[in-house]
Amino acid sequence: METYDLAELSVAQGPLTWNLVFSRAKLMIVSEYGSRLWYIDIDGMTDVALLKRFAESHEIEVEVKSTTIGGRHLEGKGFFHPNPQHRAAAIRGDGQLEGYGQE
Repeated sequence: METYDLAELSVAQGPLTWNLVFSRAKLMIVSEYGSRLWYIDIDGMTDVALLKRFAESHEIEVEVKSTTIGGRHLEGKGFFHPNPQHRAAAIRGDGQLEGYGQE
């Protein structure tokens, strides 16, 4: 498993885009048996309204753009799973993470 601390993270759904403000966001990439999965854990989110919006919606698919602390740009599609009570969220990746594996 590889992990990357994120400096910037945004999610988009249709015409709407949110630049997330957080205390910590970590990208995890798991390679196992020839497949690769990715997900992002986000803590200390300040946008409580956004967390509530996704908690009340069945439409949780988002487009993700991120920048690691080291400056690597990564993007992909995933599913936004909010945890409003803890001001946190997880994004489960769906498919390829563009920019991963490119130096």
